[in-house]
Amino acid sequence: MDESVPFGSRPYVLVCLLLLFARGMDFLSTWVATPNLVLEGNPLAKKLGWRWGIPLNVVLCLAFALWPLPAVVISTTSVLVAARNFQSAWLMRSYGEIRYRDWHIERIQQVNITLYLFCLFAQTMLTAGVGAAVILFTNAEREPVALAIGLGVIGYALAVAFYTLLGTVRIRRAGCPAARRLAADAAPPLAPQFYHPD
Repeated sequence: MDESVPFGSRPYVLVCLLLLFARGMDFLSTWVATPNLVLEGNPLAKKLGWRWGIPLNVVLCLAFALWPLPAVVISTTSVLVAARNFQSAWLMRSYGEIRYRDWHIERIQQVNITLYLFCLFAQTMLTAGVGAAVILFTNAEREPVALAIGLGVIGYALAVAFYTLLGTVRIRRAGCPAARRLAADAAPPLAPQFYHPD
């Protein structure tokens, strides 16, 4: 599983379809939540936009399909990101991207940062713990797909922590008018995942 598969072979096509589905769900969930990418937290994805982001991801899917193990890791992470996005996408779309962003920035600036970070790290550590348990109880030689899924769950938890902290630092620094304008252009903390109001 950790070795490459021939381009165009049946395993390659199956892995490629898996990647295209997982990345497609990530893109769809992002589009439902923030069609103008106002709430996109990944600075690179925001800069690429839809026009360049979609073709680049298709090319990456075609390339990573050559290596099933990393492809399953990426697919697992992408599906979890999409599920998280869909959870609040309806709220973001109905509230409006800019209104939701402004509301979110206010909440981040007003919350006790210790409580906020405690909740963030509790969430991500519990999620990563599930991935670690899958890895711990998996025989990597006989069950490489389970190993890759465990790594994907951990990758998801790390992405949530990283992009949440990135967005939080931007927002918390917004003390002066210039910083507020920067924060208004900054995405909320998760990307392409989105912070939930509860």
